[in-house]
Amino acid sequence: MSTPWAHRFAQRTKSVKSSTIRELLKLTQRPEVISFAGGLPAPDVFPVERFETACHRVLEAKGAMALQYSASEGYTPLREYLAQKMAKYGIIAGPDNVLITSGSQQALDLIGKLLINPGDRILLEAPTYLGALQAFNVYGAEYVSVPVDQDGLRTGELEEALRSGPKFMYVLPNFQNPGGVTLCEPRRHELVLLADKYGIPVIEDDPYGQLRFEGEHLPPLLVLDRDNLRRDDGKLGNVIYLSTFSKTLAPGIRLGWMVAPPDVISSLMMNPGGMPVAVGRLTSIPSTTMARSEDIMAENSWQKSSRYCLNATAGTPSKQWRRR
Repeated sequence: MSTPWAHRFAQRTKSVKSSTIRELLKLTQRPEVISFAGGLPAPDVFPVERFETACHRVLEAKGAMALQYSASEGYTPLREYLAQKMAKYGIIAGPDNVLITSGSQQALDLIGKLLINPGDRILLEAPTYLGALQAFNVYGAEYVSVPVDQDGLRTGELEEALRSGPKFMYVLPNFQNPGGVTLCEPRRHELVLLADKYGIPVIEDDPYGQLRFEGEHLPPLLVLDRDNLRRDDGKLGNVIYLSTFSKTLAPGIRLGWMVAPPDVISSLMMNPGGMPVAVGRLTSIPSTTMARSEDIMAENSWQKSSRYCLNATAGTPSKQWRRR
């Protein structure tokens, strides 16, 4: 007798629907398709030769270590490098505040496991990132939303949403997905002050912030939370910060990171789902080597080249095609 597997699925799977992102990724496998929908970097500008060289050197010098299990919090030199690099954007954090994840999507899943009970309300931008909704839906989240305009989330409408008592707020302040808008600096200040007033933590998802080609970087919400609220004790406050190498190095290496207070990091590493967080060293070590030697996160030369090629192909003046 064949098992009717659908009858054995956990109750939480009943609300899970087919992933729109997965369907988009299927389309990108077709060679005749150039997709602007999935947020995929152009594969012809991936640093393949540099990554090959870095992997060869790692396997030659540290092969046994690279193939061994990693610590749950991630490869220590990578965490140290990220803490140093984020200081450029005003983020003051030590390695103990950094958790390496398998892309920022795993970070969203871990946050859902740790924070969301069935029926909890999550405050979102409208529209928001589909991947976050898919990660949170599994844990029975409900949603309250605030619309965005050309300057990002409308903070004038935020207080009413905060009064509903959401478990946390999820925000993409830079080049928001899918809207492409950036939260302006005055609204950033207002957002962190209102979040503090109502005691609502903020999940700041920043996969695109380092892709700014023009203008000045705006301060992360994590930084404004510290500065506006004078958190001088060295402790992180209301904001958990997420980012990724997927847009600055390559998505296939599946490396992201989270910045949070040490007690949150410890709880995330215990992982209520039981699966270790640990990300493999075989990608972490060469990625650390590349990031340190080439400073890809700062230069973004290959994304710039891709952008100018797209402008030329589309016949669009360069200054008109930019993420705001």
